[in-house]
Amino acid sequence: MLALVNNRPQVLTLRGLIDEYIRHRQEVVRRRTEFDLAEAEKRAHILEGLKIALDHLDAVIALIRGSKTPPEARDGLMTSFGLSQIQAQAILDMQLQRLTGLERQKILDELAQLLKTIERLRAILASERLLMQIIVDELKEVRQKYGDDRRTQIIDESGEISIEDLIAEEDMAISVTHTGYIKRTAISTYRSQRRGGKGRIGMRTRDEDFVSHLFVASTHAYIMIFSDRGRAYWLKVHEIPDVGPGGKGKSIANLVSLEEGETIAAMLAVKEFEDDKFVVMGTRKGVVKKTALSAFSNPRAGGIIAMGVEEGDAVISVLVTDGTGQIFIGTRHGMAIRFEETDIRAMGRSAYGVRGISLRDDDYVVAIEVVRPGGTLLTVTENGYGKRTEIDEYRVQSRGGVGIINIATSERNGAVVGVAYVQEGDEMLLITQQGMILRMAANDVRAIGRATQGVRLIDIEDGDQVVSIAKLVEKEEPDLGAETEPMKPEL
Repeated sequence: MLALVNNRPQVLTLRGLIDEYIRHRQEVVRRRTEFDLAEAEKRAHILEGLKIALDHLDAVIALIRGSKTPPEARDGLMTSFGLSQIQAQAILDMQLQRLTGLERQKILDELAQLLKTIERLRAILASERLLMQIIVDELKEVRQKYGDDRRTQIIDESGEISIEDLIAEEDMAISVTHTGYIKRTAISTYRSQRRGGKGRIGMRTRDEDFVSHLFVASTHAYIMIFSDRGRAYWLKVHEIPDVGPGGKGKSIANLVSLEEGETIAAMLAVKEFEDDKFVVMGTRKGVVKKTALSAFSNPRAGGIIAMGVEEGDAVISVLVTDGTGQIFIGTRHGMAIRFEETDIRAMGRSAYGVRGISLRDDDYVVAIEVVRPGGTLLTVTENGYGKRTEIDEYRVQSRGGVGIINIATSERNGAVVGVAYVQEGDEMLLITQQGMILRMAANDVRAIGRATQGVRLIDIEDGDQVVSIAKLVEKEEPDLGAETEPMKPEL
């Protein structure tokens, strides 16, 4: 162990460290005792002068009354009674009430007690044994006051401590703006509200900026950032700045080295790169691709190719799957298709993918979801409307078709901004262009037919629009008559 001994660094054994500590305590106790002795002697000196004055009270009063000035009276006291200047001044400053019998006795008792204290302090300074006994007694008092059973469990462990070991694992809402600012906020910050509410501020942005991505991830997870050009980058969630609900965050350019002209298309929370999992990617023009998750297990600072993208197309969605689900694709004009994931064969990272849906006119894909029978699909439009529809109402088709109607888009609804696969107990986060966030239970939206317009989900102001949705999966605790902590949400 390295320590400073006489202001010089020195490596000490455990015995040497204890010896130095004892010497330090000896010095502390000695200097403390010397200070207490000096203060006691000063006080005793004054009390001895007051005692002399009380013993010759009539003569002292006569001398003071016959003096023209205080200095003359002080000099007279010093000369007549052999007092020091401090004692003479204390007599002059003494209040008349101290002349009563009770006050006189207090002075005498205090002087007697001080003389005993002085004798004891001098004995301590003269005896090494007494000084060490004080150190022992004080250590026993510390043990009596603070001693308890060891709380830290000591176990054999050969691994090194990583940064993640020092960071509490909790779920965070990750917000990203259109101009590339990212931040994280604890998910517990957003309280649950009823549908149709005004929401709360989730991120403050400039007038020309807006929040474009929002999702949930653990602080120990990787954030895989996929660009619109099909490149993948890595970022740890705990590396993202936590600036509170109203903060703007930090530019992604300062955290990830994107290539010139690239924009963030999708983000994915990944804790482990498992061999039996896949990454399903989709583009704006309806192209889909499946690649083994293990192909992304070697992070590189400059990123890697995740998908080949044709000119004029762009990646818009990335999902992790187990290879046995079904793929649902929703478009901006309210069309949708559902097909088996096995229709897509696994490809290498640089492959371009296959056709997932055929688009009409100026339509384009806005959402890709992995679904299973039994759930429902929540569709949200830009004017704050939405609907929840049973998944069974979307028949399974072969990939590459034009699909069927998902929601009736209209001037009231606006275009579709997102589709989420939800089940019993799921909660949703809706975020608007101006940064308002609403957290609501999916069950609050009544399940209705496929080709309908839906109901209002969030009350938005003029000029604002819904731009993104994110799903939370929360298990409800039974109501036992007391407040309980919410379960951790999952992406």
